[in-house]
Amino acid sequence: MHARSIDTSLITGKWDNVNAGQYSLFNDLWNEQNATWGYQQSQLTSLSGSTIAWTTTYTWEGAPNQVKSFANIQLNTGVNQQLNAISSIPTTWEWSLSNNELAVGDVAYDLFTSYNPGGSNVNEIMIWLANVNSGPISAQYNAEGQAVPIVTNISLEGYTWDLYSGNNGVNQVYSYLLTSGTIESFSGDVYPFLSYLIDNNSINSTQYLTCAQAGTEAISGSAQFTT
Repeated sequence: MHARSIDTSLITGKWDNVNAGQYSLFNDLWNEQNATWGYQQSQLTSLSGSTIAWTTTYTWEGAPNQVKSFANIQLNTGVNQQLNAISSIPTTWEWSLSNNELAVGDVAYDLFTSYNPGGSNVNEIMIWLANVNSGPISAQYNAEGQAVPIVTNISLEGYTWDLYSGNNGVNQVYSYLLTSGTIESFSGDVYPFLSYLIDNNSINSTQYLTCAQAGTEAISGSAQFTT
């Protein structure tokens, strides 16, 4: 595949984004107002066929339990289909986190469903490849303040996951977290994570997949994310 010409400008603003082929890169500082200080800047680096590369650097202070940003790449093709019309969402993702100074956050796929194409979010499905000193939204926490999963030891795509569920005030959030370790090189299919929820009556197969993203949520600390 030949590398394609893309806009490699550094984006720094809250809602800054840049398009490249079937993708968009979002800086997405959606909750920066709750930081006492900080910034994030993101940049596309290459696009070859369906393989896109990008990087983001962040530093955040304050509000230690609140996400400040979600730098992410969004897939703009193949969405707004009913879940029962989708059979596979293949993906390969390699990433690294460096210059990591007390970073708190995660690295995750982030999928949204709605009752209508392009409609309001009903469910958010997160697949965490890394838990960076953080934790998922949950309806229940133990005495130590740790999230309590609704299902444990689910085998999907060659790994073992715990499933958490909670509401963020806007929509229901289902989060798959690895039982141990991280995955810095993932090659598989994310649809089985949706079909598991369908098969167990958590979401309805007539809902639409309205958004498919992959990126890093940042809560506090400093890091450079490269993928």
